[in-house]
Amino acid sequence: MVESGREPGQETGAPFGIAEVTGVSMVPTLLHGDRLFVHYGARLRPGDVAVLRHPLQQDLLIVKRLAERRDGGWWVLGDNPDTEGDSRVFGVVPPSLVLGRVRARYRPVTPGRQRSAGVVLSWLFSCVRPVRSASWRLRAR
Repeated sequence: MVESGREPGQETGAPFGIAEVTGVSMVPTLLHGDRLFVHYGARLRPGDVAVLRHPLQQDLLIVKRLAERRDGGWWVLGDNPDTEGDSRVFGVVPPSLVLGRVRARYRPVTPGRQRSAGVVLSWLFSCVRPVRSASWRLRAR
């Protein structure tokens, strides 16, 4: 699941936005609490991670991997095989419900915790990471 700060066409019409991950369907790629840098209207390819409207509950935004293009839309899967809530449950997602491609994720610092210099440096090194296509991984399944 995703909480989105902005959708395309709202207010400024900017093609980029920030979304927050809630849930574990994309573990290990994305963790609960990660923030996503979303490129709305971007060109999509199999293997991309995307933000989309849930086909059965369109007021709910979700984040899934675009596994493959099929008749009628995209077959989407979560990276965590132990969770449900992807195309295995609701089928193909129409292209009009796919809002944008996730370009990067970052992990915010948990406020109120005292951290050593080593922990802070480790967080700085790993907090921002591009979210890459994983089409090679999808073929291996």
